[in-house]
Amino acid sequence: MSGVFLRRLCTNTSGASARKWSVAQVFKSNFADSLEGLRAHVSGSDYVAVWLRRTGSPSAAWHRVSRLDTLEAAYSKAKHAAEKFQVLQFAVCPFEVRASKVVAHPYNFHLFPRDELDIKRPSYSFTCQSSHLASMVDEGFDFNACIYDGISYLSREQEDLAKVWKGIPVRGKYLEKSSSSPSVADAVFLERIRSRIKQWKNSFEDSSTRNDEPLIKSMRKLILGSEEYGSRPSITIDVCSQRQVQLALEVLAQFSEDLVPLIIPAKGAGAWAVRVLLTSSKEDKNLLEQELQNLEQEQTKAFRGFREVIELISAAQKPIVSHNTLNDFTSIYPMFLAPLPSNVDEFICSLLSVFPQVFDLNHLMKEIAPLGKTTNIPTALSFLNNRFFAPVDVEVSPVAGSEGKIHGLNVVRICQLFAKLCSILRSAPESSQSDSSHQAGTLERFANIYRPWPSADPLDESISIWRNDTRRVNCKDVVFLWGFKKGMSTKMLKSRLQGSHKVFSENFDVRLVDKTCAIVIFWQPGLSETLLSIMNSGDISGPLWDLVSEGLKAAGYETYMKLCRLGLFEADLADAFDYNFVNHDDYSEDHSMRKNYEIHSSSESMIYLEDL
Repeated sequence: MSGVFLRRLCTNTSGASARKWSVAQVFKSNFADSLEGLRAHVSGSDYVAVWLRRTGSPSAAWHRVSRLDTLEAAYSKAKHAAEKFQVLQFAVCPFEVRASKVVAHPYNFHLFPRDELDIKRPSYSFTCQSSHLASMVDEGFDFNACIYDGISYLSREQEDLAKVWKGIPVRGKYLEKSSSSPSVADAVFLERIRSRIKQWKNSFEDSSTRNDEPLIKSMRKLILGSEEYGSRPSITIDVCSQRQVQLALEVLAQFSEDLVPLIIPAKGAGAWAVRVLLTSSKEDKNLLEQELQNLEQEQTKAFRGFREVIELISAAQKPIVSHNTLNDFTSIYPMFLAPLPSNVDEFICSLLSVFPQVFDLNHLMKEIAPLGKTTNIPTALSFLNNRFFAPVDVEVSPVAGSEGKIHGLNVVRICQLFAKLCSILRSAPESSQSDSSHQAGTLERFANIYRPWPSADPLDESISIWRNDTRRVNCKDVVFLWGFKKGMSTKMLKSRLQGSHKVFSENFDVRLVDKTCAIVIFWQPGLSETLLSIMNSGDISGPLWDLVSEGLKAAGYETYMKLCRLGLFEADLADAFDYNFVNHDDYSEDHSMRKNYEIHSSSESMIYLEDL
C-alpha cells in the first residue's frame, strides 16, 4: 500500500513541477546572448537533450517508420520526411544527473530559413500540415515572430559554397617545395611570381624611393600592381587553377618572415587569386594574423547562424539524448551538415564523426517494457511511474526570456525520462569519477542505435510484426498483397487465402498494413519465393485464380524497399505498388535502372520563402 501511495505521490509531484517549468525562447534578436549562456551550460553538463518540432509529419500509416521496416527502409522514410518538412523549433537542454536529481537548462530556438546573405542559394521550400500548425497556434506559438525574427542557418556544405560565392578570402598556408620536378609551364610560372614578389618587396625596402613624388609613387604602384589592404601594402597574384595556387604558396614560403597570403575565390566558382600582404615586423605580422582570425570568426558566425549551436554541441563531445533518434537526426543532418546520403551506412558513419554518442529513449524504454504501449514521452513517464519507484526531482534553471513560456517543454521531459530510465536500469551517474565510469560502461550498449526496433543482432534483417508479440520474421519470408476487395478484414483475407493454393496449407499469418494492402508472413522459409513465382508466372488456377481475377497482386519485401528508396510515397501503399509496376513493367529489382521520380503535391501546401 505504501509503495502504491509513493508512486502516486511521485506522479502528482512530477505533474505539479512540470506546470512550473519554463523554457528560454530564443530568436535572432537574443541569439548572441543566449549562445553564451548555452555554451557555459553545455560545458558543465553531463548530457544534452534535443527535441524538434517540424511543420508536419508523415500522415499515411505506411509512410511512418514502423515495425515492418528494416533499418534501410526506416532510413528512407525518415529521409523523405526530413526533406519534406521544415524544423521551426529546436529545443536544446544541457542537463546534469546526480542520483535522483536532474538540473536542466532548456533553450527553445525558433528557426526560419532565409537567404540573408543574398547568395541566391539554397532555395527553400517545404510542406506544412494544417493540423500541426493549428496545434502550435493553440499552444500560443507566434508565427509572425518565427518568420521575421527566427534564426536562419546554413549547413557546412552551404557555408563553403557561400564563401566562394561571396569571394570571402581564406588565409593561405605556406607549402613546402614539391620534391617532383616542375613542368616547363610550372617553372615559368614559379619564376615569374618569384621575380614579381622580389621587385614589389624591394620597392618598399629601398630607402631611395621613400622621398619620391606622389605621382611617381602612384606610377610605381600601378606598374608593380601594388594595392593596399587597410594600411598595409598588398599585391594580387592571378591564378587559374588550384595547381597554380599551390605553386604560388610554395614561392611565398621563401618570404614567410614578413608576408601573409590570402586565397580569394572568384565569385560564383572557378578561378582563384592569391593576395599577398606585406608586414613591417614580426610583431606587425602577428597582429595582422590575429586581425584576420577575428575577421574570419565574425564572418563564419554570420554564415552559420543557428549552426553555431550544433557546432558547439559537437565540439563539447557530450552524449546526446533524443526521443526518436532516426527522425531527429535525419532532420538535423541536411540542415546543418550536408544533403542526406543515399544509404543509411554512410549516414550513420558521417553522423558519428559529429555526434559520437547518441542515446535513443525508445531503445532504453524497450529494455524495460518491450511490449508496453509507450509511443510518446507522457505515456512512457506514466508507464514507469505506475510500475517502478524511481523518483526524479527536476530542477529547471531560471533563464531570461523563459517566464510563462511552454514551447519546447518536451526537452525537459526527455531529461526526466532519461534519468528515470537510468535509475531503473541501475546506471544513474553519481558525482564521483568511478561511478561516472560505471555509468558510461553500462549505457554504452544503448548508444548509437538507429534501428527502428531493438534486435540482438544489429545487422539482422528480420522485422517485427505485432506490437505485443516478440517474434520476428526474416523480411524474405514476407509477401505484400493488394488488390483485394475494399473493406476486407485480416480474418476474411486469411480465410480466403487458406486452401486457395497448397502454398497456403502451411502455417502463415496475415496483417493489414493499411486499408489497401496486407502482408502475408510465412513461418516456413522459402514459401514466399514460391508464392511470388506463382503470381509472376500466370499459371494460376482454382480459388487463387478467383482472387487474382478480382485484382489480387503480390510483391516481395525488396519491392517495398524499392518504393521507400525511390520515395514513391503515394497516399495508399497499393497505389505505390501499382505505380511502380506500371512504370517499371515487372517485378525485377534492377537497382541500376533507378531514376529520379517527381512526387506531385498541391501547391497550396508549399511555402516559398521568396514570396515572404
